[in-house]
Amino acid sequence: MISRSSQWAIPLGISLGVPIGLYVLFILLGSSTFFQRHLLYGHRINTLFWHDANNPEYWGFARNQVTPFSLNTLDEQEIYAWHILPLPIYLRHEGKLQTQQPGYSDDITKTESFKLLKDDPEARLVIYFHGNVGHVAQGFRPDSYHTLTDSSQYHVLAIDYRGFGKSTGTPSEAGLLYDGMATVDWAMNVAGIPPSRIVIMGHSLGTAVTSSVTEHFAAQGIEFAGIILIAGFSDLPTLLSSYTVAGFIPVLSPLRPFPPVLRFFQQFIVDKWKSADRLAHVVNLTRTRLRLTFIHAKNDLEIPCHESDALFQASVSAAVGEDVNGDDFSSWKEQRTLRRDDGTFTTVFKAEPDIIIREELVPYGGHNGVIVSSSVSLAVMRSFELGAN
Repeated sequence: MISRSSQWAIPLGISLGVPIGLYVLFILLGSSTFFQRHLLYGHRINTLFWHDANNPEYWGFARNQVTPFSLNTLDEQEIYAWHILPLPIYLRHEGKLQTQQPGYSDDITKTESFKLLKDDPEARLVIYFHGNVGHVAQGFRPDSYHTLTDSSQYHVLAIDYRGFGKSTGTPSEAGLLYDGMATVDWAMNVAGIPPSRIVIMGHSLGTAVTSSVTEHFAAQGIEFAGIILIAGFSDLPTLLSSYTVAGFIPVLSPLRPFPPVLRFFQQFIVDKWKSADRLAHVVNLTRTRLRLTFIHAKNDLEIPCHESDALFQASVSAAVGEDVNGDDFSSWKEQRTLRRDDGTFTTVFKAEPDIIIREELVPYGGHNGVIVSSSVSLAVMRSFELGAN
């Protein structure tokens, strides 16, 4: 006869064993490079089977306001991109733009939209690196392009990394760096926009791409008008120890009570994405001017806002020439911080030669909605020095 305690123990064991077993399977699969990169990048998850990215009007853009095209990387991958015109410029040239063949352009340099970018000596460009999962026009991304272009003079260049959307190849840390390099090279050398009129912006995974790309060009002495990181993270192994997919599916956080086990699985992470170290290097390489902005939502359930704190700390430590941490850092930061009643804040640090590093914690938006925050548009304006810093 089964005892009363056994009657409870069996279903309890099953109810606990199933999720634990699935989690263990998830971790073991994630330890392999193939599954790990699919889980990290989510590049196969997209809506292209019912959305045509070559028809931007679907997302509320004016006819030929967006020109889809492709650019090539050093390792011969083809990267899908959108060039988005600012509406005030579009309005002034609406007649010519309406006659342009809509949709994908095999040679964007022959389009009217490209000429409006290249031939304008005052043109300003925001290069936008999106997060993981989906394609260039998925989710909140078109709304963020609208926010940046509907009433400004900024052009936007957004890409799909290799393996994402219509781009060729398979994503990796080295590969995404090549994609970012090709995008910036195209902007400077094909479109003819000097770095002083380019802002590099990244969201989520795109902040890691932004950090690696700006480090690459900083090593060549190239300084951009601004670098903006939205919902960023310090490095991937650290992030995954607290990251939750969609805000509720943990990755490595259940292993935190067991540090040796956590470290064991962290060593299997292939793409490290050490953004904090890269940004510190960018600061150290700055010779003339740097505008570096971190923006995070207080209610971000996927990447906790303390990750932007770590990026800010690494950057200012590089600027002052010493590692500022612990209680000393908290006190130092508080002197430069404006706090608000809702728990949000803005911290501004200035250093020589002309370095301004800014961190903003905004109250709402979560992980994705924050990209349409007015703080993002204001950060672009500050980068281009269209108002007070």
